[in-house]
Amino acid sequence: MQQYHCNTTQRSWKKGSILEKLGICTKPTFLKWSSSAMPAGSEPRYTIDTKFDNVTVRIYQPKGLSTGQRGIIYLYGGAGLFGSIKGYRKLCRYFSRESESVLVCVGQRLAPKHRCPTQIMDCITATEYFLKNASDYGVDPNRIVIAGDSTGAGIVPLVYQHLLTRKDLPKVRAQILLYPNIQTLDYNVPSYQQNRNVPLLFTKWSAEFELRFMNVKLAYLDQFLKGAHVSEEMKMKYKKWIHADHIPDEFKVRGYKPPPPVPFSKELHEMMKLSLDPKHCALLVEDDIVRQLPETFMLTCEYDVLRDDGLLYKKRLEDNGVPVTWHHAKEGFHGIVSSVDWFFEWPCGRVAAEHVTSFIKRF
Repeated sequence: MQQYHCNTTQRSWKKGSILEKLGICTKPTFLKWSSSAMPAGSEPRYTIDTKFDNVTVRIYQPKGLSTGQRGIIYLYGGAGLFGSIKGYRKLCRYFSRESESVLVCVGQRLAPKHRCPTQIMDCITATEYFLKNASDYGVDPNRIVIAGDSTGAGIVPLVYQHLLTRKDLPKVRAQILLYPNIQTLDYNVPSYQQNRNVPLLFTKWSAEFELRFMNVKLAYLDQFLKGAHVSEEMKMKYKKWIHADHIPDEFKVRGYKPPPPVPFSKELHEMMKLSLDPKHCALLVEDDIVRQLPETFMLTCEYDVLRDDGLLYKKRLEDNGVPVTWHHAKEGFHGIVSSVDWFFEWPCGRVAAEHVTSFIKRF
């Protein structure tokens, strides 16, 4: 099943490459179309497509709608380039059904048409609206959690950090981070080396997606992978939070080689500056903000380039007294939870999804 899923993704990427060379569309545009075009199955009876302050959302409501229900705000992945509400319909339906929650899937506008930080602002806008109007959807505003996967999971804490300035809104109870993409400083931590060619997310793809998201030419890809966009001063400043030394030894047994020094590129740094801003990178915010974050569920996968992003953020949260419920999928790879309820469902994806729903039901 993993091989099938991998081959499907690789075929889509290759087809997208051909279309991009022909000038028909970009690779991310084709990936977005191909994921959304998959058979939908029967939609649940209680599904609403609407807008929250001009942000497109889809609301999944469990059967037997009542008042005082728990709510989930879901921020999908896709590198800010090709995620979609339709592509996440089965996963969102599953979480709503199994946790008996009203779930709001937020439709982010995508790059390159909509530049960063549009995606973050869309998620913030929709979240604020739902918190203010939760009772209109049968939701107790004090029982809301924010969840996301991959780049969506990287946005989740950014949304919560913004909400810390909104004393007029109810507090979000928890954050759920599924294999979060949460830093772009170091593409040479152990998981990026060990899993560089492991589906569904190769190291090169991860870096390429980030460059495309920031509208930077792919000619800079090699420099970006080596870390030329980060100055020595910045590396030293954030070494206390982002470094292979903070990864437990058990996650280095499959191999790790410290990267050689690389000349700093001021030009590349300027182009990537926004992605290195603490407002857009949750791992770079100061401790006084981190310690205000809510209880967290963290999913990491052994065969995922983003594994160490999750481990580093988990350590930061725990070092600041934030309770973390951690599930590590020892056989997992990037995107496993999204296989739930599809014909190619991966067993460890189902197990991980069940851990998520158990966590949600606590609130």
